[in-house]
Parts: sequence; structure tokens; C-alpha cells
Amino acid sequence: MFKVLANMKKTWVSVIIIILLLILQANIDLALPDYTSKIVNIGIQQGGIENSSPEVIRKSTMEDLLLFTEEDDQILENYTLISKDQLTKEEYDSYVEDYPLLETQELYVRKDLNEEAIEELSSKMAKPLMILQNIRQIDQSQIPGTIQEALAQVEQIPETMIEQAAIEEIKTEYQAIGINTDDYQNNYIWWAGMQMLAVAFGSMVTGITIMLLSSRVAARLGRTMRDKIFKKVLGFSTSEFKEFSTASLITRSTNDIQQIQFLIAMLFRVVVYAPIIGIGGFFKVLATSDNSMAWIIGVAIGSILLIVGLLFGIAMPRFKKLQTLIDKLNLVSREMLTGIPVIRAFHTEKKEDKRFDQANQILMKPYMFVNKAMNLMMPILMLVMNCISLLTIWVGGHNVDQGIMQVGDIMAFLQYTMQIVMAFLMISMISIMLPRASVSAKRINEVLEKENRIQDPKEPKTFDPNKKGIVEFKNVSFRYPDADEDILCNISFTAEPGKTTAIIGSTGSGKSTVVNLIPRFYDVTEGELLVDGVNVKDVTQKALRDVIGFVPQKGVLFSGTIESNIKYSDENMSDERMKLAAQIAQATEFIEQKEQKYDSEIAQGGSNVSGGQKQRLSIARAIAKDPEIFVFDDSFSALDYKTDSKLRAALSEKTENKTVIIVAQRINTILNADQIVVLDEGKIAGKGTHEELMKDCEVYRQIALSQLSKEELE
Repeated sequence: MFKVLANMKKTWVSVIIIILLLILQANIDLALPDYTSKIVNIGIQQGGIENSSPEVIRKSTMEDLLLFTEEDDQILENYTLISKDQLTKEEYDSYVEDYPLLETQELYVRKDLNEEAIEELSSKMAKPLMILQNIRQIDQSQIPGTIQEALAQVEQIPETMIEQAAIEEIKTEYQAIGINTDDYQNNYIWWAGMQMLAVAFGSMVTGITIMLLSSRVAARLGRTMRDKIFKKVLGFSTSEFKEFSTASLITRSTNDIQQIQFLIAMLFRVVVYAPIIGIGGFFKVLATSDNSMAWIIGVAIGSILLIVGLLFGIAMPRFKKLQTLIDKLNLVSREMLTGIPVIRAFHTEKKEDKRFDQANQILMKPYMFVNKAMNLMMPILMLVMNCISLLTIWVGGHNVDQGIMQVGDIMAFLQYTMQIVMAFLMISMISIMLPRASVSAKRINEVLEKENRIQDPKEPKTFDPNKKGIVEFKNVSFRYPDADEDILCNISFTAEPGKTTAIIGSTGSGKSTVVNLIPRFYDVTEGELLVDGVNVKDVTQKALRDVIGFVPQKGVLFSGTIESNIKYSDENMSDERMKLAAQIAQATEFIEQKEQKYDSEIAQGGSNVSGGQKQRLSIARAIAKDPEIFVFDDSFSALDYKTDSKLRAALSEKTENKTVIIVAQRINTILNADQIVVLDEGKIAGKGTHEELMKDCEVYRQIALSQLSKEELE
């Protein structure tokens, strides 16, 4: 997996931005429950009064309050005594608008203090204010025992209830001063609500930005991986293609890379965001609940880990099989789509449908099992979350009743709990995605790390200009990888410029294998293969293939136009050169009949042209390249005798100074060849002209007589 992630180097700036934004979003999201707590506790329950140190208090109330504390000086130094007579007109007008009682009484106004000083002052004034509140509620006939009773009650009351009672006294005091407490409360709720909305909006913006950047990073990684796989596959020899089936390579470059993309899109959020939310939320919970409800978090996390662990252990083995089963289904699908004409000809549709259904069923079973497990996980986890919510409310309700907590703290605790649970849920989900993505990454690395059997030399040589066009086989033997015996044994012949060398033999004699060695589709096992006087292993593959025009046994066309297919070797090729190549390949006849001529569309694989037309266009493509060496691997098999004859006649003029190597099944295609190499079971059974071989080679004579009569041969 790390080898795949190493391909994200080009997007490191985006990755850093994503990480910073995730840290920012996590902190923003952790701040939201605090606002909920403040709105409920302070805005609703406390009427907008944040602490137990009043902003303004009557002189008479302050004197009563100081009776119940020994910290008179420490309290008074934080207040300024104001009266109507002491203030200037401007000062009086500004104060009396907020505090109408100033017209008749002296007031203490709290100085401009920082949060720490306000908190310290509140701790000093809370108990005296509560005592005053209790005294107001005691019957006036019991005044003599009021102080003693009030003091005794204070010592038994939880700190939370002391603060609430103190704030009730402050609210009563504000009303006495003439402050509109309803407006005071509404202003606090409105301002806290606006702050909460701003924070939520910030979380939304960062979340959207993170998802966009994560998607771009994942998409770029996917593009990079597909590009690397494609370039790697282009360098594969036929041996590597046989090791990795075409269906598997397609799956690895699509489905497997898609699994990696899905993982990357989620990975940043889990690796960075979830731990911050989980750890940060836990510490916030400890601060909010005063440790009294922290055990609920442990119950929630333990339940989630237990459920996910069980499902993980059950579903994971199936995950590892899925990609291999997808390969098999793709292989069956590709075989059927490619072989549709054969399937219809033999009327085996039901048989093939049954074979596809079997592959489909085998893939469906683990998919169904995994999906059922995943679908079961979400309802169970939602049940756990709802049970945790009920437990939180039940325990929190008892704490509120005992005065240990406030309602807003319960709501904040509930939010933090859900955040922590969701963080662990995200980690659990990624832990399920990770193994499947890991399997995909391993399959991708298998392709990227596959060492090509055919590689360019570290110090490549150049071709010998004095031996231009000469192809020499010197005691060449070849066996396929992992085969037990050679398929070619001691092959030796030379193909020269201006001459045609033909290779003929029975089916399976190794004709195509011989010509596949020339452009290094395979490497010889023993002996030497020289082109232009240099061993093909000592030059680069590009340099070698630049001098060869290869026409495969099966004509291959690409989606596009006739022009793009003929100009495949050089898109800047002149139209005259293209038309000349088509004329030599005898393709002009059917091209000119088309409405759009050379701009006519060619479907994928050339499915909209006949086999003979496909072969002629493939030959035209090789001729247009104008190489030193032409290699035709049974490329005339789909042509009728008349077209074949015309094509060879035109080709002989075009290739007057070129080396031509032809693999053929038909004798009449090679009758006039300068040299005919006869293969039999991977060995040379004869070599020479047609006349020489008819006299000296029994294998050739049998092939010739099986196709033509003695009169025709003479």
C-alpha cells in the first residue's frame, strides 16, 4: 500500500492543505457543543447572565452582601461607585439609559476585567449572593435565625446550584435597577446563536473544501497509477501478457485503482480528523461532565469495537477473494464477447450462458455476504448510538436532579459522545475498506514491479550501415518460458535486401515464432539473431522496431478512420504517401467506394470491415512506414488469389531494395521467393528456391502437392 501512496508526491501541497483544513475543522466541530451548552445554560436557564459577579449592583445590596463574606476589599476593588451627583451630564446620560435607578440611588458598576479576574470575582460573590437569595425566601418572622440557617444550607448545596441561585439573585437585582432582563436574555441568545451559525458555516466550508481537494488528490493518484500501468504493459513482452491475462490487466487498471481512489478520498478524514475528534472530544467530555459520566464513552467505544471486530473477522476473508473472482468474470465475459460468431455458429448460447451464470454466481455469493455484513453493521451501530443517547439522558437527568450538572452540559455531553462514536465508526469503516484496497494495491504492484524479460541494454549499440537490411539467424533455438523443451532448434538462415525470404511449414511447425523473434516479441534461448549486423539484444527495442514493418497474422485496426490507421506510424505523413501505400496494398478499390473515402470511420477492432479489407489496411500501414525490413506473418491468408497476386507484384516493385520475410501457408504465395525456408517440428527441413526444394525436400514437396497439381507446379 505504501508503494502505491508514494505516487502522491506530485500532490503534496494539496495533501498539506487538506491536513491543515482537517485540523481546523476538527477544532471547529469540537467548539459547536460548547455553544449549545451556553445557549441552554446561560441563555435560557440563566437569562443571559454568564457569571455570578453582577455588572451593576445597588449600594444597599452590596452592603448586605458584604455581611456574608470576609473578602470585602477584594470585591469592592473590582467595582466603581457612581451616583447622579458625581457624574458629568454626558456620563449620567449614558448610564441612566441602561440603569434607570441611578436617578435616585447610588450604584456599583463592575470595572472592565479580563475573564480570569471575572471568574475569580464570581467565586467570591456566589455564596453571599445565594445567602441573600435564601434570606428573601424565608418568612420575615424568622429573621433572627436567618443568617445561621442560610449559612448552614450553603455548605450542603453543590457548587452548580450555588451559582444558579446566585444568578437568580443577580436577575432580581437587575430588575430592581430597571434593566429589561428579557431583552438582556434575547440579546445573549441571539449573539451566541449567530456565533454558532458562523462556526457551523466555517465547518461546512472547510468540509466541502476538504472533500474537493481529497477527490482531486485521489483522482490524480488514479490517473498516475493508470498511466504507470499502461506504460508498463506497453513494455511487456508476449511472455508477460501470458502471465497476466488481458482481463486481469483491465481489472487491475480500472477496478483495483478505483478501490485505491475510494480509500484515499476517505483516508485523510480518518487518519487526521477522526483521532482529533476522538481524543479532543474525550477531553472535552471530561471537562463538561466533571468525570461523572466519562464511563459512558468507554461503554460506547467498547461496544463499537466489539461489533466491528466480529464483522471484520467474518467478512475479511471474502474481501480478499473478490478481486480474483472479478478477474475470472471479466475473463469469461471477454471470451464470450470475442467469440460471439463462433457461439452463434455452433448454437451454444445456452451453454455459454450457463458458464457465465456460474462465474456470476461464484462472484455474487461473497459480494452478497459482504454486503449483508455491512448492511447489518449500520443498524446495529445505530442501535448502540441510540442506546448510548438514552443512557446519557438517564444518567444526566439524575445528575441534574442532584444539582451536579446543568441541562446544557447534558446536551453538550451528548454531542461530544456522538462525535467520539462517529470518529470510531469512521475508523472502523476505513479498517474494512483498507484490506480490500490493500489487496488491490498488491495486485497493482505485481504489474508495476514485474521485471520485463525483454529489456534494453545499458549501453546500446548502433546498426552497421554496411549490413543494412540483413537479417541473420545463427543456430537459434527457442523455448517458451516455463516450457520443458525447445519449440525451435538450431535455426540458421539469412534474409538479404532486395530478396524475398519465405517461411513455410505445417501447422505448429514454429513459423510465426521465428518471425516474432525478429522484433524481439520474444528473446532467443540459444544462438544469435542479428539485424543490420548487430545482435538484436544489443540495440534498443525502439531502434530495432523502427527498421521493421511488421504485419501480424491477425490484422489489427484501431478505432478512428482509415487515414489514422494507415498513418499510425507517423500522423504527419503526407496524403500522397498514404494513398500510395493503400494502392500497393490493393486497398484503394474498397476505400474509394466509401462515401467519406479515407475519412471513413473504423470501429473498434475493425469490426465494420471484412477480414480481407482488414488485412489490406494492416499491410498498407506497414508499407506506409517505409522500413528496411518487411515481415508478413501469414498476412495474405484472407486475400483471394487475384488480389494476392496483384499485391505481391506491386509489393515487389516497392520493396526492390528492402528485405522481405513472408510466412505463408499457400504455395502460390511464395513460388517466386528468392529463398524458401521449410520448417518441420521446429527444425529446418529444407532451404532453397521452389525448384530446388521440389527436388531435394520431401516435406516441401508434400505441402506443394497437397495444394497444387503437378501441372500447376510445373
